[in-house]
Amino acid sequence: MRLLLIIILFAAFSTLSFASGKADTIKTIKHIAGRPSSIGVIGDTANVNTPVKGGIAMVGGGKDVDAAFKWMIDRSGGGDVVVIRASGTDAYNPYIKALGKVNSVETLLINSRELADNDTVAYIIRNAEILFIAGGDQSNYMKFWKGTKTLDAINYLLNIKHTPVGGTSAGCAILGGFYYSGEDGSITADEALGNPYDNLVKVYNNDFLHAPYLKQVITDQHYLTRKRQGRHVAFLGRISKDWNIFPKGIAADERTAVCMDANGQATVIGTSKAYFLITDGKKLPETCEPGKPLTWNNNHQAIKVYEVQGTIEGNGSFDVAEFDLKKASGGKWFWWWVEGGVLKQEEER
Repeated sequence: MRLLLIIILFAAFSTLSFASGKADTIKTIKHIAGRPSSIGVIGDTANVNTPVKGGIAMVGGGKDVDAAFKWMIDRSGGGDVVVIRASGTDAYNPYIKALGKVNSVETLLINSRELADNDTVAYIIRNAEILFIAGGDQSNYMKFWKGTKTLDAINYLLNIKHTPVGGTSAGCAILGGFYYSGEDGSITADEALGNPYDNLVKVYNNDFLHAPYLKQVITDQHYLTRKRQGRHVAFLGRISKDWNIFPKGIAADERTAVCMDANGQATVIGTSKAYFLITDGKKLPETCEPGKPLTWNNNHQAIKVYEVQGTIEGNGSFDVAEFDLKKASGGKWFWWWVEGGVLKQEEER
């Protein structure tokens, strides 16, 4: 009897998914004939061409943000939606289809370099009017997609076709020009602040996606829920020190998206908060060295931060194109600084 109970509990547990974003129950994956990596299509697979308006949706993970998908659908002209991922199922298909009028929704499971370099896979991506990068593990995206036709197709959508592109959690992590790979495991804020050169801090510089206006940006996600502010600051410190570049940060908490239009103007959609972090070349970290806690003080004014509370309709405005502080509205300004590996903050007066 006890053995039977264990078997039943294991079977129930095995139906759960731990991927961020749309919940996926484990099921048999059926690939669509003649469409390599396709694991599900709803709608018409015949290609359509609709007028699109560019934009980037940086989603913070957790529960999906319906309004952010509707924002992308509105910019797609009702064309074809393609979801790409390296693990999981096609659970996004019916979810997205129910949110607005689109020609089709298709999920591609691109979990090998062979598939990522397949001409048909690249063709399907290039003909999308919305591309959405699901959650999962961004190191798999880097491992499978870097230097392939899939990557070329994504960058084509971002910079030539100007299709709306979104990503949640791991999918959002790779949207910035700088990105944290997490390839050897995820680092906590305390660990990163305690040693910005910890082996888990792997940050890359503009060798993957090339989204408009995000060349000097590194994103982070699950921001407040997983208390990631400190590790985001550590990433900024490393970029400043290693490349002598003064980067920006964009971060969204769960259930929240930073939606940036084709002109680089962003609003915050969802139920939690988003943050825009700005570094200054005249305010470098005082201590950013291997094995030592980060100190980035500059008289308590090391990093200027704009906090925006999201709403379902979209709240606030931030100029990502120029990071023009005078154009920011709907939020609050803060100063963040780090003393001996401890992040501190104060609202600007």
